[in-house]
Amino acid sequence: MGKKWILTLFIVAVVSIKLAAQNRQLQKTDSVLTLVKQNFALKNANGIYALTGDKFRAALSPVAFQQVCVQQLFPLGSIKTSTLISFQNNSLATYKLQFEAVTLQLLLSLDQFDKIEVFLFQPYKDNSIKKIDHAATDNKLATLADKKVDTAAREYIQKANTVGLSIGIIKDGVLNIYNYGETAKGNKKLPTGNTIFEIGSITKTFTATLLAWYVNEGKAKLTDPITKYLPDSVAANPQLKNITLQTLSNHTSGLPRLPENYGSQTPYDRENPYKNYTKQLLYSYLKRCRLNTDPGKTYAYSNLGVGLLGIVLEKISGKPYERMAQEVICTPLQMKNTAQHLSRIQNDRFTTVYDDNGEMTAAWDFDALAACGALRSSVSDLATYVKANMVKGQGKLSKAFDLTHQITYTSTDTKIGLGWHIIKIGGVDYTFHNGGTYGSSSFMAFNKEKNLAVIVLANAAESTDALGAELIKKLQ
Repeated sequence: MGKKWILTLFIVAVVSIKLAAQNRQLQKTDSVLTLVKQNFALKNANGIYALTGDKFRAALSPVAFQQVCVQQLFPLGSIKTSTLISFQNNSLATYKLQFEAVTLQLLLSLDQFDKIEVFLFQPYKDNSIKKIDHAATDNKLATLADKKVDTAAREYIQKANTVGLSIGIIKDGVLNIYNYGETAKGNKKLPTGNTIFEIGSITKTFTATLLAWYVNEGKAKLTDPITKYLPDSVAANPQLKNITLQTLSNHTSGLPRLPENYGSQTPYDRENPYKNYTKQLLYSYLKRCRLNTDPGKTYAYSNLGVGLLGIVLEKISGKPYERMAQEVICTPLQMKNTAQHLSRIQNDRFTTVYDDNGEMTAAWDFDALAACGALRSSVSDLATYVKANMVKGQGKLSKAFDLTHQITYTSTDTKIGLGWHIIKIGGVDYTFHNGGTYGSSSFMAFNKEKNLAVIVLANAAESTDALGAELIKKLQ
């Protein structure tokens, strides 16, 4: 990362539902921003630099950072106000900063030690601006429910930084699908129930189902230590001995959100950040890693933990992650639009994806950590998947779903089974997961007693959580 690139970034340079881990991580990020603002008011570049971590410091020396602050940032005046714009992928916060002279946005994220990893200023782009044209839809507006869906959907799809939207509503066993916008900007092609989107971390519920399947088959136990399935050289790290398969799935393993050597990929693609993170890099990290908390004690959302669970399941089954997902879940349920690697025909139905600013970005590819977010799917497939989760049956897959719904960890602000979180919407408990990449957002929640499920898929990074929650409130 060159100095010129850094200087350019410096010069040119929320939702109603959040998981408990997101709340805590955002609180930490907000606290660091408060310290940044205090040091900014004092024109104390060294004080800000002291808040940064190793990765940031490797990119920018103290002297270079001092020059940037003195020559380009401090002349902007004090930070009068700061407003959270978004908190993407439970890591990257974007703030609107009102200086005395100009309005900018700050991209801020922390490493596993709560030190600044990303600290980039950009021109402020107001994503609250609405589209001039009315986004296309196939919603017939024939029923009261149709109109309720349209009212909620319009709040999302008319934003300037959103593009396409597919909504699936299952009420009393009946599925209705509503589509809005475009599969790519300007193509005037409305999504359908079979349009394929990135689903991000909703993948984790598939991984949990695979874990439950192999547990029910007697091939593993939730209490198995992960060291049982790791190479001896990795299992030798005493930090790993108390991590179980269950703690990987319910985010209580003590592992950080991402491995410390996450940025050591060759090459490292900022727009496609999981693409080249290999099993070799993962094992290299695990050999020397230290846990943040004792396993089983504290909830802390971890892409690393569920990605590692996928590696363990591959060891148990002798099959690649995608093949497991197909054989255990997708093929029995006839989910033909769900895969990690799309066929040519499937790829023709895959949306173009757009970042927080509504600019085209890369869809994500995964290597070792596929189990945390690699799957792509459609509303019609996810409706089939949710229906299967909601209906109690006697088959092996139904029993695996049932096991994932059993609560494995509770605290004052968190309740989780295997993979699935339990959240309250309108005073009612819903089994829930969402997903987010740099170019897509997804939401899925259901309540068996209410016989209601809501699925929302979008090909933009703008969060769909508020929309999903609003739909549930209107329809339950």
